[in-house]
Amino acid sequence: MNEPNSAADTLQTAAHGGGHGEGFDFAHLLDHMKDGRYVEVPGGHVDLPQFPPVTIGGITLDLSPTKHVVFLLLAAILLTVWAVRAARAYRKHPVQRGMGNVLELMVLFIRDEVAIPNMGPSGLRYVPYLLTTFFFILIMNLLGLVPFGATATGNIAVTAGLAVIAFIMIQLSAIRAQGLGHYLAHLTGGVHWALWPIMVPIEILGLFTKPFALCIRLFANMTGGHIVIVSLIGLILLFRSLWVGGLSVGFTVTIMLLEIMVAFIQAYVFTMLTSLFMGLGMQAGHGEAHDGEHAH
Repeated sequence: MNEPNSAADTLQTAAHGGGHGEGFDFAHLLDHMKDGRYVEVPGGHVDLPQFPPVTIGGITLDLSPTKHVVFLLLAAILLTVWAVRAARAYRKHPVQRGMGNVLELMVLFIRDEVAIPNMGPSGLRYVPYLLTTFFFILIMNLLGLVPFGATATGNIAVTAGLAVIAFIMIQLSAIRAQGLGHYLAHLTGGVHWALWPIMVPIEILGLFTKPFALCIRLFANMTGGHIVIVSLIGLILLFRSLWVGGLSVGFTVTIMLLEIMVAFIQAYVFTMLTSLFMGLGMQAGHGEAHDGEHAH
């Protein structure tokens, strides 16, 4: 008499088409979330060109495009076209209507509710960077909700790249406001020189925790929603029940609507936290300047 299958064996059988889902590979549901050497199109997929690896300084780099790279570049192109057209339209008609009015409201929101409250009037010079970050992330998030699209922000390499740029801007804004000398001095934490070997490494580590949090937060939030949707669709194919199918479709539609809201929220949160971290360094410089004026 054969022993009953373990839970792991049962899940493996279902994933490869056993049981109620016979003939269907549930692993294909995850293809939408994975990066790959192809782009999905109606009826199949198109393979992307492959380039020979390039060796630079003993390091071999594969510069062949992937699906997430394609949609990242597509988001950049869409943002550029949208921004150029909006700028031209604004020059002709300062009073915007329709989508131009919506864009203007979003620009004013980032300027008045994000940049100025977190960085003060001196933060106006960084508004173009914040706007670019917000709209770039937003478009990448929304492209993942389009049929046959892919969410580039669901790739940790993409969010890490955005975090590296944010790290550079955070440090540059702090150095510009404080001066290089005061910026380096704050790494000591203001403690006695005997404690510098302990404090300096801690302060340097703290500089990297902020962009690391930005990277993981965006990646996790954009990946989590897609996993929930994939799981709900998998229930339909697994149980093949009218009642389960109806509930799964209802929940899936609800999650999709929430994903649209999450796309905006995550773009806003990344931009807001970046401006907040930039503002902390800038305010430190302004605070020291005011203390110096009161001392005189």
